[in-house]
Formats: sequence, structure tokens, C-alpha cells
Amino acid sequence: EIFADKVREARTPLLAALDTDYMKALESNADTTQIVADKQALRDAPTAGDSATTIAELKAAWPSCCGDSPYA
Repeated sequence: EIFADKVREARTPLLAALDTDYMKALESNADTTQIVADKQALRDAPTAGDSATTIAELKAAWPSCCGDSPYA
């Protein structure tokens, strides 16, 4: 659960930035497909470490969409 909390903490500003990008894209009738996919990846990110059984696996499980790992 600590891992998921760290991911949630890291993704919060990223989701906010994507929300802004999404609204700008809607206003200009631009394609939002990639933004939607990026937001979904961030929503799914807290479960990335669920199958980890060692500290090394947990470190390796840090989702790239959340930026630099605090475990590096």
C-alpha cells in the first residue's frame, strides 16, 4: 500500500496537467486520444507493484508514466 500511495502522490500533478491539456484540446477541437490514454495509464499506475514479491521487483515496477522513481 505504501507503493501505491507513492504512485498516487507522484501522479497527482501529472493528472492535473493532463486535465488542462485535455480542456485546451477540446477548446481547439484537437485530438484527445493520447491525452486520454496517458490519463488512463496514470489511473492504472497504483497497481503496478501488486505482483512484486521483493524490494528489487518493487523498485522495477515503478511506472514510467509517473516520472522518476523515488526508489532509484
